[in-house]
Amino acid sequence: MTGSATILPDDLVSVAWLRDHLLEPALQVLDIRGYVNTEALGGGRQRATYTGALNEFQAAHIPGSVFIDWTRDIVDPESDVPAQIAGPQRFAAMLGLSGVDAGTDVVVVDHAGGHFATRLWWALRYYGHDRIAVLDGGFARWRDAGYPTEAGDSTTLPRTFVPVVRPELARDADDVLALIRGGGQIVDARDRETYDGAVQRGSRGGHIPGALNLPAKDLIGDDGSWKSPETIRETAQASGIDLEIPVTAYCNGGVTATAVLFGLHRAGARDFSNYDGSWNEWGEREDLPAEGNRDLWRQG
Repeated sequence: MTGSATILPDDLVSVAWLRDHLLEPALQVLDIRGYVNTEALGGGRQRATYTGALNEFQAAHIPGSVFIDWTRDIVDPESDVPAQIAGPQRFAAMLGLSGVDAGTDVVVVDHAGGHFATRLWWALRYYGHDRIAVLDGGFARWRDAGYPTEAGDSTTLPRTFVPVVRPELARDADDVLALIRGGGQIVDARDRETYDGAVQRGSRGGHIPGALNLPAKDLIGDDGSWKSPETIRETAQASGIDLEIPVTAYCNGGVTATAVLFGLHRAGARDFSNYDGSWNEWGEREDLPAEGNRDLWRQG
């Protein structure tokens, strides 16, 4: 399935659009519902565990969709840092088994059209596939609209996905250190309490020095819809972000950061990258600098 023009109108599609195009032969829906489960340890400290929502998919999903377990299917099992994106061969094998090749239009679904969907949006772009859109409102909106669902496991025709790595879309710790020294633009996608260090996940709290704070949750409205590009642009500018220069985002695990990148992309940013290791890596390495409210740290 190659050579045909995309049918996707945008990188964000509505449930009504998906309903009307669900039977298009070039379309494949990927369901990446999952959870970050946090446990309070006292003193502002947290522990997180990552899970996919396979049982929920098996109970009800959009007809024809294929489940992707974000904690297993598209991660590097050899990495010491949790949930790092899989290498090209592993990623390509999983996407091929999920019915994706160069001519496939992919619509990604999570619970509410948030950061798990954008994680796969970023990963597919990183591996050279631009024919991808996020379902606004996710599976919750599809269900609430009364559209049909089916139960059971995934079934689809396997295809051959050929990855073309775009290294400029990913950054590692050394790259981020160079950005700090060179005055590059770094954005922290976590909430303000975590950015400041009042909430701490891992061995230490705080943020990467010089990072601006733009919580991903500020880009999505109360009804679960993505805010307009114009509103996101205003929010980003109010946070000190310049959309005309390169931006690298991070969070705790390289997932929520992709929601900020998706929003900034929709607002006009064209040069962006994800620090995939994020605080899961940075916060555990004492050789890497951190900033934060040390009075809050001492309270813990």
